Amino acid sequence: MKLLQGQKFDKAEPLLAKVVAGPDKSLADRARVYLNVCKQQLSRTSTSFKSAEEHYDFAIALMNRGDYDEARNHLQRLVKGNPKADYAIYGLAVLECLNGRVEECLRTLQQAITLNPSLRFQARNDSDFSTVADDPRFTELIYPEATESETSARQ
Repeated sequence: MKLLQGQKFDKAEPLLAKVVAGPDKSLADRARVYLNVCKQQLSRTSTSFKSAEEHYDFAIALMNRGDYDEARNHLQRLVKGNPKADYAIYGLAVLECLNGRVEECLRTLQQAITLNPSLRFQARNDSDFSTVADDPRFTELIYPEATESETSARQ
């Protein structure tokens, strides 16, 4: 019921289906009504996308409205379908940062930059990384030339 009230219809549906199949007939009848509500809502918000970019835009919209779990699910599906989708990996790094998961953020951002080095310039100006902006590991990641010049100066 919490999932249904939270409009997490995709997660509520299989649980309600178990209740419908259960031994308690009166509970199953009520669950069937809620299961139909889930199915109707899911059909209205169908997530079939014409392109990976459209799917990415949907995931970012979810992130922007604060639905981080669902955004993560969509970004992970994108990456699973295309492991070289640097933009989706970058999106996951942003999501990890917004969730305060610094280690995961830095690791994922490193993956994205490895695939597309120009993403380091985007990260420099991305306010979503403000919570890690002072972290030396983040600085090393997005300003590698500064790290290289410091190393050369020491030698």
